Amino acid sequence: MACTSCASDKAGNFNDPKWRRALWIALAINGAMFGVEIVAGITGGSKALQADALDFFGDTANYAISLGVAGMAIAWRARAAMLKGATLALLGLYVLAAAGWAAVYGAAPHAEVMGIVGIAALIANFIVAVMLYRFREGDANMRSVWICSRNDAIGNIAVVLAAGGVFGLNSAWPDLVVAALMAALGLSGGIQIMRQARAELRSFPPSAPVDFQGSLHGSR
Repeated sequence: MACTSCASDKAGNFNDPKWRRALWIALAINGAMFGVEIVAGITGGSKALQADALDFFGDTANYAISLGVAGMAIAWRARAAMLKGATLALLGLYVLAAAGWAAVYGAAPHAEVMGIVGIAALIANFIVAVMLYRFREGDANMRSVWICSRNDAIGNIAVVLAAGGVFGLNSAWPDLVVAALMAALGLSGGIQIMRQARAELRSFPPSAPVDFQGSLHGSR
């Protein structure tokens, strides 16, 4: 699921032009795939695609936070993370509720849409992982970004497998099971982000001096 520890250990890490360029490309890819998957998930009736869209949303927000608020006071980075965590948790709740409703009243989703979009998402994450591979031995932040991108592919594979299950069984249950698991992870990740952000806000009151070397850390 979404990486929740992609902020930098040191603001100076973002002065590397190659690293910043890689993050900008990763942000663009993840943002585009979030839009594609959320639309395809809704129109194709796939809750697993909607849940996987949470993954792309979480990564997009992480990259944006890393690039946009790096070097700012930790309180501002914590507030940005709080907003991201709350949004991720709300989207997770939505997918869980939608999956529950579909389990009772819904029909089987379009397996073809699931498969095509799932494969496209897998390719997108593979491209990002390959692009970030060169930074895998960097600092903790650089390594975490690559690991998160690598692990995201697992979710994409799960969606493709769910599409095969829907097609073979003519049942919505493979889609719903994958959706519930991924949405639960997204909800859990959002809660963890908010808890960490709240702790940082308590540790660094508004009157605290600006810290250009601090970092926003979460747990995956």
